[in-house]
Amino acid sequence: MNKKLLNREKLEEIGRMFLEAVDENPDREGLKETPKRFAKYWMELLEGQKYTNKEIAKMFDKCFSLNNEEECDTLKRDLVVESNIHIFSHCEHHLALMYDMKVAVAYIPNDRIIGLSKIARIAEMVGKRLQLQERIGSDINEIMQIILHTKNVAVVIEGKHGCMTARGIKAREAVTKTSSLSGVFQTDSKLRQEMLSLI
Repeated sequence: MNKKLLNREKLEEIGRMFLEAVDENPDREGLKETPKRFAKYWMELLEGQKYTNKEIAKMFDKCFSLNNEEECDTLKRDLVVESNIHIFSHCEHHLALMYDMKVAVAYIPNDRIIGLSKIARIAEMVGKRLQLQERIGSDINEIMQIILHTKNVAVVIEGKHGCMTARGIKAREAVTKTSSLSGVFQTDSKLRQEMLSLI
């Protein structure tokens, strides 16, 4: 964990400077406590900045080992998909909100399976960084590979970006879709199609 990141005092200073730049009276009643609230907001929503992918993998490595060789062989042919995981993030280019994000994660078990709630927690923690949607997918993919001891992982994400919907082109309904595929999901088109049909 990087303890130097997310310095509350600095964030409060930045919040105060921001108010001074955009409001004639940063000391008015409604804004008095805003620098503290600003710092608390970013401390919470960028928590993932403090951790590497390996540290997140260790944090959520709650797996169940398969009981015997027969079960391993059976499950190695199965496809596990968890979809409709809702997260949000902030883009590193504008610090704008990435929202209405839905993540789907698929994998083929090797010698272990992960607790389903942990997949959602991994996605949420990866979103709590200054991010790109493409990197969210590759980060989740990498963490899942570490935990599951397999390269056979796929991550599909769709979401809206405040930097497109609220400013610039203001394309309100624009949706960005990305996928991060590894292992057999890259090479087996039939499996890839099955996975996509399930999400």
